Amino acid sequence: MNTFLKVMTVCVFANAFNSSAVAQPSRPNIVYILADDLGYGDVQAFNPKNGKIKTPNLDRLATQGMMFRDAHSGSSVCSPTRYGLLTGRYSWRTRMQSGVLNGFSPPLIPRDRLTVPALLKQHGYATACVGKWHLGMDWPKSPGSSFDPSGKVVPALSDIDWKSTISNGPTSLGFDYYFGISASLDMPPYVFIENDKVTSLPTTEKKWIRSGPAAVDFEAIDVLPALTNRSIELIDRFSKDAHSGKPFFLYLALASPHTPVLPTKEWQGKSGLSDYADFVMQTDAAIGDVLARLDKNQLTENTLVIVTSDNGFAPPGDPQNELRKSGHLPSGPFRGSKADIFEGGHRVPFIVRWPSKIPSGTISDRTICHTDLMATCSELLNSPVPDNAGEDSVSFLPALLGKFDAANRPTIVNHSSIGRFAVREGVWKLSLCPGSGGWASPKDEEAIRLGLPQLQLYDLAKDPAEVTNLQATHPEIVSRLKARLRTEIANGRSTPGTKQFNDVPVHIEALASE
Repeated sequence: MNTFLKVMTVCVFANAFNSSAVAQPSRPNIVYILADDLGYGDVQAFNPKNGKIKTPNLDRLATQGMMFRDAHSGSSVCSPTRYGLLTGRYSWRTRMQSGVLNGFSPPLIPRDRLTVPALLKQHGYATACVGKWHLGMDWPKSPGSSFDPSGKVVPALSDIDWKSTISNGPTSLGFDYYFGISASLDMPPYVFIENDKVTSLPTTEKKWIRSGPAAVDFEAIDVLPALTNRSIELIDRFSKDAHSGKPFFLYLALASPHTPVLPTKEWQGKSGLSDYADFVMQTDAAIGDVLARLDKNQLTENTLVIVTSDNGFAPPGDPQNELRKSGHLPSGPFRGSKADIFEGGHRVPFIVRWPSKIPSGTISDRTICHTDLMATCSELLNSPVPDNAGEDSVSFLPALLGKFDAANRPTIVNHSSIGRFAVREGVWKLSLCPGSGGWASPKDEEAIRLGLPQLQLYDLAKDPAEVTNLQATHPEIVSRLKARLRTEIANGRSTPGTKQFNDVPVHIEALASE
């Protein structure tokens, strides 16, 4: 691996972190690890009967902390989920009505919106982001370039002034330090970014599914080890201050096991199942390395670790049939996968460990969402979220601490890759589309041709696989859930507080004429 991936200079850290904040020794360090496209059923602890991929580190973490079996990403694809995670607000309230951003897209989060790292930074935390950003940033254009970042066209090498500063990225939104890639590992530019500069100038073009500008020394297979090593270095750097009362927040956004599926040589063939299974095992090992570094620095006891995924399993090519032949169900007992409104698109593995506070080996069936991190941190800090922030965030801290929680999340709203909605209340889930709303069959167009109902209502307690549509037999529940969704859209929030406004008009129903 290249030297720049291994070496972290003292001067970079000295400029990135300031230790002058008031000590808060009782506040935990927070490490939030977000895998990319890791299915609910890919973690054996969540899928003991039909999980054939070995995930010993995640399984051990589950025995040491709390498993949430009803955890969700706000969207079944990644950019919208990451927006919600960092802002506590559903992404469908923004211009992100469907799809995802690309590596050159303009920022989705405005600088004046409160983010989780900005909130924590206000309370004395050192903050760092390592990994896949995928929320847009402003790349400096070369003089005379006509490149339009709002489109899907990849710029030519000459369109970007690679030596200049990138603006409105992670370090503009509350992170003291950033190291990673701008979007998914199959999206150019293929280059590492440190803070607001590329680490090596792109001078060529490479292709991992998509073609685009690349640094000569950038190889996709090196990314998972690079992100792991940088996170370990950060934990070492944070350790002294953490023991002195200055906690840290590390957001590690892995780019795996998303495509391109590229396990390193030592992991190739390890699973005996497929390259994808090998890549999941390598991802599990990377998470284990980060946890081991917390142990080595004696930070484990007062570090709140969260490990989850940005959405459901994504079939690279179509290995789902290959995996199923081996008895492995990537989405566990749930229907669908990434992009879908079905549970397999957005129900995700979610493990929380905080040894000084959370009893080991516990399980929660409380419904939670990635957007809930904002309110959870706010309650942890005893600092209310402002009315114009975290509009869709509900604290799950009481669940972590084993306390009675009268304010269990009343609803959760999910969104598919093409912009279809589902609203959940208790056991009931109403999907406002006739099909998957994503990639799985039947897609919405196919469902319309088949004459399927425009709405789908499921009792998830009795029918977690979403087989029996009850919309015709429970019209009163359909009406109640639709009204609830419309209210949460009109109010600009799903939590109590002053009415807010969506960035764009929001339309909830797919029409047969579409």
